[in-house]
Amino acid sequence: MSIPLSVARRSRLVAAVAALLVLPLATQAADDVHEDDPATLDRVVVTGVRPSSPLTFETDPRQPRQPVPASDGADYLKTIPGFTAIRNGGSNGDPVLRGMFGSRLNLLSNDGSMPGACPARMDNPLSYVSPDTYDRLVVIKGPQTVLWGPGASAGTVRFERDRERFDAPRLELRGSLLAGSAGRNDQVLDATAGNPLGYLRINGNRSEADDYADGSGERVPSAWRKWNTDAAIGWTPDDDTVLELAAGTGDGRARYAGRGMDGAQFRRESASLHFTRRNLGAVDVLEASAYRNRADHVMDNYTLRDPNPDSAMPMPMASNVERTTVGGRVAATWRGDAVDVTAGVDAQDSRHRTRNAMGRNTYRDLPWSRDARLDNAGAFAELTWKADARQRVVAGLRFDRARAEDQRATTGMMDMPNPTAGEVRHETLPGGFVRYEHGLESEPLGWYAGLGHAQRMPDYWELFSADMGPPGSVNAFSSVAPERTIQLDVGLQYRTRRVDAWVSAYAGRIDDYLLFRYDDGGMMGPMSSVSNIDARIHGAEAGIEWHPAQDWTVGGSLAWAWGENHDADRPLPQMPPLEARWSLAWAGGRWSFGSLLRVAARQDRVSIDEGNVVGRDLGPAPGFAVFSLNGGYRFGPRAQLTAGIDNLFDRDYAEHLNLSGSADFGYPADPVRIHEPGRTAWVRLDLAY
Repeated sequence: MSIPLSVARRSRLVAAVAALLVLPLATQAADDVHEDDPATLDRVVVTGVRPSSPLTFETDPRQPRQPVPASDGADYLKTIPGFTAIRNGGSNGDPVLRGMFGSRLNLLSNDGSMPGACPARMDNPLSYVSPDTYDRLVVIKGPQTVLWGPGASAGTVRFERDRERFDAPRLELRGSLLAGSAGRNDQVLDATAGNPLGYLRINGNRSEADDYADGSGERVPSAWRKWNTDAAIGWTPDDDTVLELAAGTGDGRARYAGRGMDGAQFRRESASLHFTRRNLGAVDVLEASAYRNRADHVMDNYTLRDPNPDSAMPMPMASNVERTTVGGRVAATWRGDAVDVTAGVDAQDSRHRTRNAMGRNTYRDLPWSRDARLDNAGAFAELTWKADARQRVVAGLRFDRARAEDQRATTGMMDMPNPTAGEVRHETLPGGFVRYEHGLESEPLGWYAGLGHAQRMPDYWELFSADMGPPGSVNAFSSVAPERTIQLDVGLQYRTRRVDAWVSAYAGRIDDYLLFRYDDGGMMGPMSSVSNIDARIHGAEAGIEWHPAQDWTVGGSLAWAWGENHDADRPLPQMPPLEARWSLAWAGGRWSFGSLLRVAARQDRVSIDEGNVVGRDLGPAPGFAVFSLNGGYRFGPRAQLTAGIDNLFDRDYAEHLNLSGSADFGYPADPVRIHEPGRTAWVRLDLAY
């Protein structure tokens, strides 16, 4: 069963695109744009992102990108070297940085946490993020900040919206339309009205696609439809004060090629309050925020497919899970001639409940059952010492007190009594880092070295989703220990007018790494267990941008990750292969053209009988190369048209990080890889006022 667009709706979409194309053409003569204006010479399609400072990457997620503009947050992250995603099909991939996933990545939107509710990570946090509706994406790799929450051993990802004061009454509008292969169509609208006393901002988006065809022409179950809308009202009585109240909601559905059920609902409800005050006596910046995020997720095998009578779930069934997370943060910054300090506290309370039933929509009549509560309270401080114009030391320290309560009365398919019902776990988790930077701001060649430590409380999926804990334990909740990561990060950066090159490398030890194992379970069906092991990781990323002439840019990046189960002397599962990207772009006046070659090496380092919570190694994965083209035309400062063809040569390939295909959609019973889209064409119109 697909999620089709009707002919009438497709006609309206084409008419809307045509009408919007006429507008900038008609007003082109009135636009005061000069062909030699440097602003018109930038590339308009993002194919890769370079670091803005050591281990920090920052980009505008509203820009068109290649491959086809992202449907979720994980998809957009793949433009940053070192990021990959575990694929489900068309949308809602699970982000992976340097081979690490889950709560090892601290994923925030508007500085609030939105953890998903599915025990199999069908709705990971970035499933609820539409990149086009945010102003800025900031990524910090490794345990090299303590400012944004606990854990974050792999890195921190923040999708942010700006808060600004208007000097005079003004209305700002921004929107985009996208159409592409496989019925892809997106609409985005962002409107802000304000004056010196305050502002009102409303944004929303809708995104939809049908099942795509892979390079061999086979249909892959992958259709999705999503929408989001958010509103914020801000009070700005002076240049130093902002008080903002925001609220939003969204929903969607997604068909998955690699699972026995689909995502029939991704309901999101968000509310937040943010306060910023600058130049407050001795305090340069005081920030305070609070948020409430709710995820209401439904998985079933009948809304987007027909139950397969020969499968493990032959009858209609559904599972409804909900997670509500409430949190807040207060931080103050002091700035001096040589020393800057930011210190504060944060906290969050996350509660999970569930209900499930056989039959179509019968779950709606059932009461909720609470199964978990997870809390965290932390204190942090981060200091920057500017020794001189060439040298800088950055250091941070953080302490967290984590709490987890098992509220399950029964466990397992047979509803056996839960031996840890009502038990509460407490953990004290210290962390910190120190980093030395030399010449990064004042010289063409600079370098840095940082040592970081993070301790991570097992998350909901690790405490509650596994069928079994370590050997000899009653379950995972009673026995799995927090992870402890210590990691060295080093890097070089070289910047001149024509060349921007960088390289970063890391080596880490993870004690009590949480590893999932799977077996077929015999008559009981598939079974999973989780236990602690000791692991070793290392890897590197590098990139270069060269401007051989004013209008030309040649760029490339390389990413490599390696992991080992030190206890068993074998590879960690689900480690991404060596990957390289090479781009060539030309931008002259109003026109721009670009190309992207992505190459992934064969991955032979696999762990066949071990895996992780969202997938397992399916065996060695062959390498592949995919070539894509893009182009753009800027009508003026308020309109631009971009287009692209991804996978130009219709290559049939699959990613190594992959969920196995589901027999419910006609795949063979043995696990197979989900193949990626074949040749895909897209066109996007961006307008601003």
